[in-house]
Amino acid sequence: MTESELDRYMRLYYKSVYAVALCCCKNPDDSYDIAQEVFLKLYTCGTSFTDDEHIKAWLLRCAVNKSIDHVRSHWYRFSRPLEAASDMAADETQGSDLLPMIMKLDKKYRVALYLHYYEEYPVKELAEMLGISEQALRSRLRRGRDRLKKIIGNERNG
Repeated sequence: MTESELDRYMRLYYKSVYAVALCCCKNPDDSYDIAQEVFLKLYTCGTSFTDDEHIKAWLLRCAVNKSIDHVRSHWYRFSRPLEAASDMAADETQGSDLLPMIMKLDKKYRVALYLHYYEEYPVKELAEMLGISEQALRSRLRRGRDRLKKIIGNERNG
């Protein structure tokens, strides 16, 4: 891969990769680092891709995997004092009024809802990306929406 190709893919997909990482780890700085690692991996991997959508799916899957690895790391679990990360997340991503509320959900619901509704991935493709069955993904989406409704109701009432 050439530097100009990498630059093109970064312009096209950086926001999406960053937002997925942010949904997983809820820390803008860590999400920035993860996004950089994902694009470095793209630059050095040598994999041949069929088209731009294949590259986007690969990048997002890679971002999810790196984010999960990061969240499971010893360093992350024992050195995380940022309670205001969900407030910063709304400023750093695509500006939706719902995104700060989505950031309050558990990680499995945040990632599924973001990729399905913001990145517009169909259920079948998203289930493959997340390594779960389509039915499990549909359940996550439904439960995530139900939890989101409760959060919205609490925001309005409180």
